[in-house]
Formats: sequence, structure tokens, C-alpha cells
Amino acid sequence: MKIVVTGGKGMLGRTLQNVLAHHQIIVADLPEWDILDENGFDQKIADIQPDAVIHCAAMTAVDKCETEVDLAYRLNALGSANVAAACRRHGARLIAISTDYVFDGSLDRPYHEFDLAGGAHTVYGASKFAGEQMVRTHCPNHVICRISWLYGPGGPSFPHAMMKLADGTRPVLKVVADQHGNPTSTLAVARKLGELLDRPNLVGTFHLTYEGEATWYDFAKEIFRLAKVNQEIQPCTTAEFPRPAPRPLNSRLEKRMLRLCNLPPMPDWHDALADFMASEFNT
Repeated sequence: MKIVVTGGKGMLGRTLQNVLAHHQIIVADLPEWDILDENGFDQKIADIQPDAVIHCAAMTAVDKCETEVDLAYRLNALGSANVAAACRRHGARLIAISTDYVFDGSLDRPYHEFDLAGGAHTVYGASKFAGEQMVRTHCPNHVICRISWLYGPGGPSFPHAMMKLADGTRPVLKVVADQHGNPTSTLAVARKLGELLDRPNLVGTFHLTYEGEATWYDFAKEIFRLAKVNQEIQPCTTAEFPRPAPRPLNSRLEKRMLRLCNLPPMPDWHDALADFMASEFNT
């Protein structure tokens, strides 16, 4: 299968290159590929004639999106429209990567794929939801995959940041304990995307986070336990670390569509993190 990966130099894109290496992967990233150049992007898709496009390219700097609103919408909404339209015109299946930030984070249970999205409290979340709508409108042959709390080989990610901070110069680290989510590795996401590619007639929206939930504090504790790092950490509240873009208190995602479509479940986050720490940090 010939697959174009937009944003292919990013953390998920790099993992996709490794996990899907049995396919022909074309890395589509700046400066050679620009999703804002609708004519140039369309011509490249026309020339390559891929079977599928995995659309990872996005503006993901959550706080920066709050101050560069137009750029966020150009990249996350109009860029996605350009990708979707090119896929439709040239017969490529589109798998678009989205985020839990499309929800407002106020629900008292995990969000499933049929919950109403679009009430985001951040420019990032609103622009990514606009991108989802562009995909739905311009490319019927699509799958939208929402992910959250992502980490992966090479980073940048939360485990990499924690290991760097635990360098012995900080007696105590404060870590937020009132935000809840599903820590998820790019490895499992890439493998699940491979399974979706093998089901060419599937369409719709899928959540692809690990099973089991945690707070950032729980996540950090497990990282240090696995790494055998003697770093004291203390729980704190989101309010103690105000950010330009408010972080959702609830990022938990239920994988209802995987279950309904008889696809294997995602791994448990504890087991997957142990494997990652062993390979990435030799723990």
C-alpha cells in the first residue's frame, strides 16, 4: 500500500514510518510539502496517487494557538480541508488525527465517539474540531482518530520531560493531580492505524487512547517507579499552574467504536508504559 503521512517528521509520523515500514511510506512535511498550498499539495497527491493519506500535520502548540488564532485555523482547519479535498479528488482514503481537546472536558465520565464535540474552551480544540468538520465535508472516505496524552520514541513528551527534570537538582517536583486522561504511546496508535488500514470499508470517528486512566501525578509516579528514580513529587492543582490555554480536567476517551467494529482493544497504559520505558530509557 502506498501511504502519504503529512507531518511525517513529528513524533507520531516517525513512529508510523517504523511500524508501517512494510508499506510504501511517503513523508509529507515542510518544506517540500505544505498543506496550506492547496494547488501544490493537490498536484503532489495527483502525481503520487497514494492509496491512503494519514494526516498528522497540525499546529499542536496549545498555548501558542491562543495568541496566533488565525494561524491555528489556517493549519488545523483550512489545511485539513486542502488535504481532504485532494484525497477525494484523487481517490485516496483519508485517516485524520484529532484530539480530546475537541470536547470541553467537563463530563464526569470518559467521552465516547457519539458524544457531542465542538464545545472546546481553547483555540487549539476549536480549530481541530473545525478540521474534523472539514474532513467530514470534503472526503467521505475518511476515518478520524482522536488521541490524547501522547508520548513516543524520541519525544518530545511527558516521560521525556519528567526524566529530564529528575536530574537531582530539584528536591521536589509538583505535578498536576486534578486532570484525568489516558497516557498513550505512539506505538499503539500506529499499530491500530495499521489495523484500520486493513479494514478499507470502515468510516467514522475512533478514539485510540490506552485503556485505564491516570492523572499527570499518577503518570509521573509510574515513570519514576519504572525508571527507579528517587525523585520526590507532590500533587498540585491545575490552578497552581495557570496557562494561556485552559487544560481540560477530563481527557478520558472511551473506545466505543473499536468495540462496535470488533477491533481488538487498546493496551493497558501501565503495561505499555513499562515497555516504552525499557526501550527508551533502558529501565
